[in-house]
Amino acid sequence: MRIAGKWRITKMDLWDQDAIDLLGPAFIEFKGQEGQFRFIAVEGWMDCRHGQRNGRPSIDFTWEGNDECDPASGRGWVTLQQDGSLAGHIYFHHGDDSGFKATPVDLDDKPTRRACATRTRGSR
Repeated sequence: MRIAGKWRITKMDLWDQDAIDLLGPAFIEFKGQEGQFRFIAVEGWMDCRHGQRNGRPSIDFTWEGNDECDPASGRGWVTLQQDGSLAGHIYFHHGDDSGFKATPVDLDDKPTRRACATRTRGSR
């Protein structure tokens, strides 16, 4: 199994599932050297580096985006687990950090709203 593709964030250490899914099902998605995620009112676009952690496929990433429409950035990582899930950690620059778990996305499980309707990647 590979990490590429869309994953449903099913658990985070700092927030409960209702908060995580505030704007629709929380997700993280990897496409080559890029990716994106959304949970609570946080959206991020990632610069990804593929590798291994403890012999398992992994991705380390930096990200920039929005937290309740305010600029935000940070870093993180994910590792593919033996059961086919992802385990990872996301860090906010000068802010919170949280571990998370994710499972492959169900095709019917699509995000419903954007955190910032007026901002998109690259707009400032």
